[in-house]
Order: sequence, then structure tokens, then C-alpha cells
Amino acid sequence: ALATPGPLEVETVTSAAWAVPREGLLNLEHPKAKAAGLTKGDEAIEVYFHVVRHPRKGVWLVDTGFEKALRDDPSASAMGWLVRSQIGLEKMRFTSPLGQYLEEKNVHLAGVFLTHAHLDHVGGMRDVPNDVPVYTGPGELSERSFTNLFVQGSTDRAFEGKKAVGELRMTADPDGAFDGVVDVFGDRSFFALYVPGHSSGSTAYLARTTKGPVLLVGDACHTRFGWENGVEPGEFSSDRAKSAESLARLEKFARAHPEIEVRLGHQALVAKDTNVAGAPRQVNGR
Repeated sequence: ALATPGPLEVETVTSAAWAVPREGLLNLEHPKAKAAGLTKGDEAIEVYFHVVRHPRKGVWLVDTGFEKALRDDPSASAMGWLVRSQIGLEKMRFTSPLGQYLEEKNVHLAGVFLTHAHLDHVGGMRDVPNDVPVYTGPGELSERSFTNLFVQGSTDRAFEGKKAVGELRMTADPDGAFDGVVDVFGDRSFFALYVPGHSSGSTAYLARTTKGPVLLVGDACHTRFGWENGVEPGEFSSDRAKSAESLARLEKFARAHPEIEVRLGHQALVAKDTNVAGAPRQVNGR
């Protein structure tokens, strides 16, 4: 039962604060987005990685944030100059690049799970030792959307020298809540949930921690407004209809299990910087 505490600890670390186009994060044509008056412009976000500690299986990551070189020497990072010039690197404020965290905490990784392979989730991969296994959802690295082609070189460099990336073997969800599920460690402490739409292999993770269940939704939902209003991601998703379906499944699951703590892709669910109406803050006066 989810209400029973599990053996894991999950620490969510903010790798960087950033601002990106709101129309990528949210479907601005959704009636609730329109009613809230949301428009195109910059949206304040955070880029996370999650540290999962298992008493026997060791320390694992979910996503990787950004690498230390992107802060210290961008030209030496996996991110190519064209991508760096287009993504608003000047808007990025680094708080804990992955390499810095691993060094300061003296962490020896057992492996990495990815919610998906977009650059803001694999951007710290170069700070991961090459012998550490990495896992994605089904078909994730074979996806070739127009959006992905722009950053493909940077993504390839991030994975350069790594072991072959493994795909999680999803099985049918006996409860029918998701498109697929796998008991990752085999002890019912950590589950991968297949939630395609944002990307073909998008995966959420459910951890049974000592303090209760934690749901890492990845970019199935980027923002607090999106989660609280059922507004799916926008232009950053490869299949927006499927993205809306996956978000609805996650929200239904969370409502059925109110003990779950939900952690979103790029904003804290607990309000940190919102206006009175609870809509996302529009930065730069927009």
C-alpha cells in the first residue's frame, strides 16, 4: 500500500534557475490558460535532478540537471555554441551543477534514470562517470522530432563515451492507470510509469520513501499552474494530445492517493512566486 512508508530517500536538487517561453511549457489555447490571461513570454522555471537513495541498491539519479562545465567553461560543455546562443544562457543562474553536487557530497552513483532525454534533463550527463548505467523509457533516444534535431548534436555529446543506454521494460499496468509500469528494483519501492506525449518515452517515477510516496512527473507537467488546472504542456511536447492524456492519468492517480507528494518538472508545487490568482508569474513584466 502506498500509505505504508518505504525504504527510500528522495532529494530534489535545483541545478539552475532559468526562464523559457511559456508557450512551450503550457498550452496557451486551453480555456483555463486563456481565462487566467496567460500569454506568450518568459516563464521562470527551475531545472532539477533527483537523488534517490536505496538502502541496498545504492544512490541513483532521476535526470541530471546541468553539467558543471556549462557554468565554468561553456565552450567546453556538451552544449554546442548554436544551442547556447539560442536558449537564453544569460537567463540561467546556476545553483548546483551536477558535478559540483557529486563532488561535494562524495556520491558514488549506481545508475541514472531519465524522465526523458531533452537537454535540460540530460545536460549534466557529462558529470556522470562513463561506467554508470543509464535508463530511459521506451523509444526515447530514437525519437527524431523537429525540435530534437536542433539539439541533437548537444544531446549526442552529452552521452558520448557512456555505456549503451538501457530501455526500461514496461509491462501492462494491472490497474490500467498508465500505459505501462515496471517495479524497478523488484521490491515495490520504486516504480517507473510510462507517460508518453511530451516525448515518446516520457516516464514518471513513484518512490516509496520513509516519509511517504513521492511522484516525480518529469515534463508530463512543467508548471504549478498546469498541474492545478489540468493544462498540458505546449509546444515543447512532441504529441500534445497524448501529453494531455498522460497528464490526466497522473492527476487522476494523485487524486486517488492524496498521500502522494507530487514534484513537477520545472516548478515547485508549493507556491514560491505567484500572483494573487495563483497563475504563474510572468517575468520581465510580461
